[in-house]
Amino acid sequence: VSASVVVGLPKAAQAGIDPSALRNLPVEGDSSGTAMRLRQIEAVQRPESDLVNSPWEEPSNGVQYREYREGKGDAIVREGSKVATEMTIRCKAFATANDPGGLKYYSTKEDTDFNELAFTIGSGEMPPGLEEGMTGMRKGGLRRIELPTAMAYAAKKAGQLPLPTTKDGKRRFENLFKTHATLLFEVLVTRIK
Repeated sequence: VSASVVVGLPKAAQAGIDPSALRNLPVEGDSSGTAMRLRQIEAVQRPESDLVNSPWEEPSNGVQYREYREGKGDAIVREGSKVATEMTIRCKAFATANDPGGLKYYSTKEDTDFNELAFTIGSGEMPPGLEEGMTGMRKGGLRRIELPTAMAYAAKKAGQLPLPTTKDGKRRFENLFKTHATLLFEVLVTRIK
């Protein structure tokens, strides 16, 4: 008898049916259309374009970004623009199975009062590499911008990184600069002036 027995979980039987196609069918007893409306809201909040694995773009200086959702409108982020963003900052060196992009140390949702961070591009408030990675974004645009270690150290020294307010965030922020300090900024532009 072989000592190595492979035990696998049974796969769900789909009987040739695509489960995603079932989402568009009407729900019996849903005369008000609530279930359909909830699906429509989910499609707006989590569009399929957010799931596309687009290639990294490298403008210069080692900064890379990946566009997940193009924004809309005529206003674009450029030098002198006043922008408001929802932002999460992750420590790439602290990647885990649950957070393969790295553990977050800062989030506007947890670390600000209004779930928003506002600043002027080119004013020196934020790291220049982040501002360079945001250039060309429109309102509603979503990008993941990778700031290399050297730029992260320079930004910390210049006081350009947003500081966390949560206990875990503060601990991760301090530990970050004892190791490889590449940062991943997940940026959603909410306003541009």
